[in-house]
Amino acid sequence: MAARSASALMLRTKLRQQDIDDVRSVTAATGFFSVSEVDVAVELVEVAFNQGAVSGYSFLLAEHDGAMCGYTCFGRVPCTEASFDLYWIVVDNAYQGQGVGTRLLMRTEQLIHDHGGRQMYAETSSRAQYRPTRLFYRHAGFLQAARLRNFYAVGDDKIIYCKSPGSSA
Repeated sequence: MAARSASALMLRTKLRQQDIDDVRSVTAATGFFSVSEVDVAVELVEVAFNQGAVSGYSFLLAEHDGAMCGYTCFGRVPCTEASFDLYWIVVDNAYQGQGVGTRLLMRTEQLIHDHGGRQMYAETSSRAQYRPTRLFYRHAGFLQAARLRNFYAVGDDKIIYCKSPGSSA
């Protein structure tokens, strides 16, 4: 398979009905997420599609040749002045390692910054399968802010990262 260029991507923020199925497909196909986690990702895109901005969830979708190849889901943390959560960043397996995740993250940071965001938080699991995710966050300039022991399950900690949007890695 030929390498795909992140520069050939189309990025958009306006959700379409088809995105609900595409989020399910792309998220499930990574093999990283449980069925219940995939269901949560789909629930968020459904809420955002049906309720719009009032939902509190924003999406940035990446497409290549008209097909979704990745997305982010983010939103302002309720009851905060300028903190945002990066709820999801998912890249189709065929596009991983091609700069798609980096491009999605950079544009998401810009969108957060444009909406007054000063802090962005991302969380992930301490399980071995999430090592590439943790490395991605650190490479992107996130700093570990907290580690909640045995959060998801015994031996599976929640690691919380923080970054100021617009800061360089």
